Amino acid sequence: MTLGLAFGLGAALGSALALNWGYWAQHGAAAALPPLSLRSPLRSLRLLFTHRGWAIGFAVGIGGWALYIAALRVAPLSLVQSVSAGGIGVLALLAWQLGGTRPARRELIALGLALFGLVALALSLAWSSPQSQHGSLRAVLIWVGGSIVVATAIVSTGTRFVRAGAVFGIAAGVLYAAGDVATKAAVGGGARLALVATLFVCHGLAFVALQLGFQRGAVLATAGLASLFTNAVPIAAGLVLFGEGLPAGWPGIARAIAFAAVVVGGAGLARGETPSIAVDRAPAAVIPA
Repeated sequence: MTLGLAFGLGAALGSALALNWGYWAQHGAAAALPPLSLRSPLRSLRLLFTHRGWAIGFAVGIGGWALYIAALRVAPLSLVQSVSAGGIGVLALLAWQLGGTRPARRELIALGLALFGLVALALSLAWSSPQSQHGSLRAVLIWVGGSIVVATAIVSTGTRFVRAGAVFGIAAGVLYAAGDVATKAAVGGGARLALVATLFVCHGLAFVALQLGFQRGAVLATAGLASLFTNAVPIAAGLVLFGEGLPAGWPGIARAIAFAAVVVGGAGLARGETPSIAVDRAPAAVIPA
């Protein structure tokens, strides 16, 4: 392992810790605020940014995003995502230990499946040697556009299958993943720097979806699902867009099993969402307004 790769993986780990702590703090603050609305965007933003706990969580999350960009600069997308994916375990511990909630058996099983999938994915990546490229600009734009269409469809129709908090969490994860794909392409420089505007659009839309989700669902069913999709989808993009080929033999089989476990675990977290968000308001008391 080169020094640059070691730095990238360390930055990815720090990013996962910062982002998921930030999600936890923002969820607790947003859940305690008056209803946020797209019809009153300035009022909604003012409510968020003037809440001390939410603002601290947001600032820590921005720091995590900066570490993520640094990691992408020196390490392949799939490796960065496999390390970052462990953040969902951090989020679960925060929700259950500091948030004062007691996990249901179904939630534990779903989380266990998701974590198993992410660990298996990391092992499959550790035994391969991905050579990351920066992808075709046209292909990346098609991927990002498709992601926005998918996220819109999820928000429009998803409540037929799962609760609103999970719907917004999944949509946010798809959009954040699209932004991460654009980020990986943009760090290649040249004409791909035009993707900087695209990644800000994706992250802005994801931010809106996640904050709306925070007021409609529990932390694992919103930020947890967002984190899960943010990490899993770019790994697929690494294979499709960035030349990070599927390894032969058991690492390739492990990766296929990993994706299946992540999907099943994510579905379990979405369907196991707690109807009431009142139980998850404890973080707001940990960081006063």
